[in-house]
Amino acid sequence: MDFRTDLALERHEVIKADSPEGVVSETFEKNGITFTKIKVTNESGAESLGKPVGTYITAEIPSLVTRSPVDEEIIEAIGEELRSLLPKEGTVLAVGLGNTDITPDAVGPESISMVLATRHISAELSESVGLGDLRPVAGFTPGVLGKTGVETAESVKGLAETVKPCAVIVVDALAARRLKRLGNTVQMSDTGITPGSGVGNARAAINKESIGVPVISMGIPTVVDAQTLVNDLTDDTKEISREENKRMIITPREIDLVVERASRIIGLSINKALQPHLSVDEVMMLVGN
Repeated sequence: MDFRTDLALERHEVIKADSPEGVVSETFEKNGITFTKIKVTNESGAESLGKPVGTYITAEIPSLVTRSPVDEEIIEAIGEELRSLLPKEGTVLAVGLGNTDITPDAVGPESISMVLATRHISAELSESVGLGDLRPVAGFTPGVLGKTGVETAESVKGLAETVKPCAVIVVDALAARRLKRLGNTVQMSDTGITPGSGVGNARAAINKESIGVPVISMGIPTVVDAQTLVNDLTDDTKEISREENKRMIITPREIDLVVERASRIIGLSINKALQPHLSVDEVMMLVGN
């Protein structure tokens, strides 16, 4: 496939007519949101799709530019699908990948700022203040290699060995093939993530094999690289080979608004997945937003 995307949905759109063995998909609606669940069941399917064996769930949401992200029905629907990928009990470590100095890359850290950390709250305390039975959650933003000198996978593995979570949720900005996907698509997967792969700067993978527990990735596309966009719009293979296209990344002019709202919807959906008994309003009050 001569294009770059982090979205399993976009890869499946290209190979769908071939009906490859080992790739199964279904589309359904929940609370007015269209979900596509793609299951890669074997290595043949993984090779066809260019994605590891596992489950990929995509939610196509209304534009974050024109609609408020605090829509409880949308958050409930995404949270429910995320919950289906997680163990039913145990501590969860939520990790936000990315660089807050680069707006399109800030989705991960900003999303984790919306996640309610509860690992330090005792059961007695949560009951006494009326919060009920809170699932233990820890949040972490490891920064980027250029600032810390530490590979993200190394820092997440080290913290996981201390916190001993039953699973890790990793949030990151994604790259898409089509402009229409930017800010309108939430992807969840139980296969982990390779930071930077969407923009050609792949680092060490963060997955069950490297961390030791299931890793659920979650993200929303904020960029398209020019090489992929030119190919998608023109099919001009000569034009796509130009070096300046390979080095250029495109993002919407409303990216500040997209990142702010995407971070809210992802952070609140994580809270609904982990603390389903709390309302969105209660969570927002507790995280100070």
